[in-house]
Amino acid sequence: MGRKRKKVRVLERITVEDYAAEGRSLARWDGKVVFIERTVPGDVVDVYLFKNKKDWAEGYPLKFHELSPRRVQPFCKHFDDCGGCQWQMVPYKEQLRFKQQQVADALQRIAKVSMPEISPILGAKEDKYFRNKLEYTFGTHKYVTEEEFQKRKAAPPPPEAEAPLNPPAGGTLDFSKSEEKLLVSESSLIPPSGGRGAAGFHAKGLFDKIVDIETCYLQPEPSNRVREAIREYAIANQLSFYDVRHHTGFVRNVQLRVCTTGEVMANVIVGENEPEKIKLLLSHLEQTVPGVTTWVYTINTKKNDSLYDLSPVTYSGKGYVIEKLEDFQFKIGPKSFFQTNTRQAEQLYRITRDFAELTGKETLYDLYCGTGSIGIFVSGKAKKIIGVEMIEAAIADAKENAALNNLTTAEFFTGDVMDVCNDDFFAAHGKPDVIITDPPRAGMHEKLVKKILEISAPIVVYVSCNPATQARDLRLLDEKYAVTKVQPVDMFPHTHHIENVVQLNLKTP
Repeated sequence: MGRKRKKVRVLERITVEDYAAEGRSLARWDGKVVFIERTVPGDVVDVYLFKNKKDWAEGYPLKFHELSPRRVQPFCKHFDDCGGCQWQMVPYKEQLRFKQQQVADALQRIAKVSMPEISPILGAKEDKYFRNKLEYTFGTHKYVTEEEFQKRKAAPPPPEAEAPLNPPAGGTLDFSKSEEKLLVSESSLIPPSGGRGAAGFHAKGLFDKIVDIETCYLQPEPSNRVREAIREYAIANQLSFYDVRHHTGFVRNVQLRVCTTGEVMANVIVGENEPEKIKLLLSHLEQTVPGVTTWVYTINTKKNDSLYDLSPVTYSGKGYVIEKLEDFQFKIGPKSFFQTNTRQAEQLYRITRDFAELTGKETLYDLYCGTGSIGIFVSGKAKKIIGVEMIEAAIADAKENAALNNLTTAEFFTGDVMDVCNDDFFAAHGKPDVIITDPPRAGMHEKLVKKILEISAPIVVYVSCNPATQARDLRLLDEKYAVTKVQPVDMFPHTHHIENVVQLNLKTP
């Protein structure tokens, strides 16, 4: 019997060759493709493999021997630890170039249908402070950066040993290489912080560790001021931070909406039903943080952070904010869905409206309509808008937004498209001349694709946040539809996420 081959864990001096999907880059080694996090083509690195299969492997960099000339200095000090922005070390123009290629690769490799030339990606004019929504988390377990870890390792051991350090998934750490920088969160060493806790974002892949943020560049002020005001008040008044392991603690999260209209909503989420504590905290925040137009609080004693089944309470102001897309107004409450990048949402919806080729005579069906934002945005050029959405609360928001904009030509219905869009429904509301579909990342269910083929509207506009699942659906739609226009849009700079809008025209029999 032959000796079993030793499993390789570390690859030395690997040259990163190209970008890959999901924000990673790739190299080739021993006849397989190696996907590597937080690297740029041209980097020469030692790679720790946490997955090593027959034809492919995944890893992260242990040591950089050479840095690619295509790199730039990240503008955020938390970049190495926070998973919110994966590509700050990549110039924005380079990000756009790769995202364009990502769309082209998905459509060619998966869709395998005839394609027009893809229009140049529409990048964001602002690559900082572009988010209207952000959520900060308060927790007892602070993520320990490499710099902090090195200080701890050099210091004398405490009288009582701390909890065991966490190795990366699938292996152990080589402490003999203490000079090497471990860049990804899975490889940083994370003992409980004790002390005051942390305020910021969950570390990538770690449900209980919080990266303590000083300044975040994703959302305009007063975003950072609100987070710091809550932190400082909690420490000064000995309010407990939330312990996600034991599900205890008072200060838990804060969700912020900062709108282009100047309206700001802060939803302070607490883990204990303590009315006096809540009142004192909100009163302090209202007095010390200018610029917030409505303060809301939510009591969440559940084990998860979702708010869909909870009831936010208005402390001051309207309890909602108004955002605008062009001249259309949208009411956004604490639980409402709305596109996170307002300026790029306008661009995305303009493209969608252009692709719909409306003349004022069309009945337009808006599938996965959510709170009705796309349907309302294109309504000025359509005869009638019919929106269909599974989530009842979203449809309630859609109806309210239609009324806010004095629309009498838009109707919204709750239910599954396969159940709602039947012969009786068409008889009552008319068959669609144009269909707009904007599904979640998983794409459309195959039954819905068949339903669209059955309906056979002359034009379908497919808005997607995942070119891979969009390409899969385009392959099925090719039975009756030809892809006639393709336009990528970048909604989230410094991340691998990309939106893509496709126009499909019914083929001539």
